[in-house]
Amino acid sequence: MSLSFMIKLKILWALYDIQRIYFPILAAFGVPVNVVTIVILSRGKCGLSKCVTRYLVAMAAADLLVVIIDLILRQVPIVYRDQFRFLWYVGVCNIHAVLLYAVTDCSVWFTVTFTFDGFVAICCQKLKTKYCTEKTAAVVLGTVTVLSGLKNIFWYFLYTWEYWLSNSSWFCRVSNGVSRSLAWAVVELMHYILTPFIPFLLIVLLNVLTVRHILVASRARRRIRGPSSGESSIDPEMENRRKSIVVLFVISRNFILLWVVFMVCSILKRLDYLGYPVPLPTFVREIGFMLQLLSCCTNTFIYAVTQRKFREELKNGVKYPLAMMVKLIR
Repeated sequence: MSLSFMIKLKILWALYDIQRIYFPILAAFGVPVNVVTIVILSRGKCGLSKCVTRYLVAMAAADLLVVIIDLILRQVPIVYRDQFRFLWYVGVCNIHAVLLYAVTDCSVWFTVTFTFDGFVAICCQKLKTKYCTEKTAAVVLGTVTVLSGLKNIFWYFLYTWEYWLSNSSWFCRVSNGVSRSLAWAVVELMHYILTPFIPFLLIVLLNVLTVRHILVASRARRRIRGPSSGESSIDPEMENRRKSIVVLFVISRNFILLWVVFMVCSILKRLDYLGYPVPLPTFVREIGFMLQLLSCCTNTFIYAVTQRKFREELKNGVKYPLAMMVKLIR
């Protein structure tokens, strides 16, 4: 074996050891964090519009389901395979796959719809009053949920009921002939193109267009206001506009950074099966899994850092049970 192969193998083994600690901690952290986020946002006291709040609650709910269905019910059994061998005799893997891919699609596409809503609110003032409403948000989120479920039903028929317990692109047992067939290759390639390749491109495009519009609008507003010694240098409208887009940009860029490795690995792996091999160390794919799942636990920190009222609600939520405990002790 070559030296480079041994180095790659040692890195992979080190990652497996890290995952045995990383995945359980992330699961123990991800569930309460997303539950708290849903509760705080649902109260409607964070100074956000009802439309934006509905998107953020839906994103937190989808992330919570990903933590449960993917992280707890898939990744943890994989890294603790000896303790979960009984899953080989539980015939629900194809159902598990449908639910897992559906909630993952929802998590990704909810981020896209939220980004598009922000784009409309900032760049399309005429459309804003009609599109950026609570009712439209409910319709959009409901449509994405239904389409995500319908899109992933085919996994029920392509996978078998047996768990494989391997951290591969798929995790249910399939025959080698099926996995290397042209029909499977087309279906799986389309699956990864729709999630996360197209969402990735859409989020990048919408962010670029939004930033461009903001820069043009800012220059135009500065020209209109002009220099004035008696006027404050702080523009209230521009300040409000800045605050309104902070959450949008941070969430979008967080998604891009944490999903890019997984996206590249998924597409390159499928191209390899189609006869176009691209050398890629296995440990890179493992890093992609780890970063992708981390994305389901980071939005709460984004809200806490960027939104003062969310921080206040979070502090109040922590203080209340502590105050109740003090009263009980007394």
